[in-house]
Amino acid sequence: MSLKHPQKPPANTRDLAVDPMLTMDGNGIPRHHMPAGETPPEVAYQIVHDELMLDGNARMNLATFVTTWMDPQAQRLMSESFDKNMIDKDEYPQTAELESRCVEILSRLWHAPDAARATGCSTTGSSEAAMLGGLALKRRWQLARRTEGRTADRPNLVMGINVQVCWEKFANYWDVEMRLVPMDGERFHLSAEEAVKLCDENTIGVVAILGSTFDGSYEPVAEICAALDDLQARTGLDIPVHVDGASGAFVAPFIDQDLVWDFTLPRVASINASGHKYGLVYPGVGWIVWRDDDALPADLIFWVNYLGDNMPTFALNFSRPGAQVVAQYYNFLRLGFGGYAKVQGYAREVATRLSAQIEELGPFRLLTRGDELPVFAFTLKDEVTAYTVFDVSNALRERGWQVPAYTFPKDREDLAALRVVVRRGFSHDLADLLLQDLKRQLPKLEAGTRTTGATGDESAFHH
Repeated sequence: MSLKHPQKPPANTRDLAVDPMLTMDGNGIPRHHMPAGETPPEVAYQIVHDELMLDGNARMNLATFVTTWMDPQAQRLMSESFDKNMIDKDEYPQTAELESRCVEILSRLWHAPDAARATGCSTTGSSEAAMLGGLALKRRWQLARRTEGRTADRPNLVMGINVQVCWEKFANYWDVEMRLVPMDGERFHLSAEEAVKLCDENTIGVVAILGSTFDGSYEPVAEICAALDDLQARTGLDIPVHVDGASGAFVAPFIDQDLVWDFTLPRVASINASGHKYGLVYPGVGWIVWRDDDALPADLIFWVNYLGDNMPTFALNFSRPGAQVVAQYYNFLRLGFGGYAKVQGYAREVATRLSAQIEELGPFRLLTRGDELPVFAFTLKDEVTAYTVFDVSNALRERGWQVPAYTFPKDREDLAALRVVVRRGFSHDLADLLLQDLKRQLPKLEAGTRTTGATGDESAFHH
């Protein structure tokens, strides 16, 4: 029996060239449609492998917050767990148990009132976790309004304009008005005073970010909660806080132990975090934890009869891999509190040293120094006109460094900056190499002409 290929190959499309050492028939591999027959696995591997060589070096990617290095033992555990589906808790009960332990560990780390009865779950990333936190805020507000016999059709959520794009998606998808506090002068994130100004009876919550992606700074969670306490005393409005700790919730507990930001503040209802950022796990895994059962309305939880077991689930996804959850638990065992403190403390040490050295070069002005998240942003001084931050970014890319340049949001669109994210694996030695390359490029930039500028694409930076 002969099989005919169901698709007509597109016209004017050149096939992928195959190394003649891999195949002796001289035929190429179609690039944009499925081959009619099978490809030997070693040939398929080599084709994909060679194309991926064109990607940037992950260790030199200073744009991303996402983990780019893990222990070989963690990689081995992940490869052994790739086939496990997190939703199938009856079939993989021990993977489900590891998830529960991780939630309890995080509940204790973030000082939940009753961590032994932890309320939370893993997600595919902190974007999903943030949306679940937002959904719980909205549902709590709706239930309270209806109990009081009032309308519940105009919810709003207060946050700084520096929030990650997942919050824009949440507001759009679930019909919640975003009330954004703009940047003002050298204030690049939400302040307590400005947050309270936008709150009213339809406010479902305030989002405070523990580590802004624009500059690495912490928003003043305790001050925001205190201002909302005062608002409640004056008006009766009881507005909860969700902490978007995508990065900072895995940093502050270990190296900023005097900072008050978590469930020790009674107004904090929920916290989300990225296990695949400073949780030190390969993408993608996130976490959402509520302070107690009351913070998560029961009618948001689905009880699913799946493969013989009746299980609770609260997620936007159904099937998803268990490997990252396994790797998160491995990290908790492998590093412990002291290990995480060492890793995050070293990252901050590298960030603060590197930022100070960049400042000493002369042309640059620091916006932040890496002394909160191990992340810092810097711009050019006003007198530097021969080149832009976009030219600096392109010049560093010639040596393989990915240092993003971008403009700030509304009301500070005049400000263009570069940002460096220091993660596990970015050492003092690599920082020295980056600094040397930056020094080499500065004379060329001074002697050259401006080659790029903000065209619109640069401003849409959402890492």
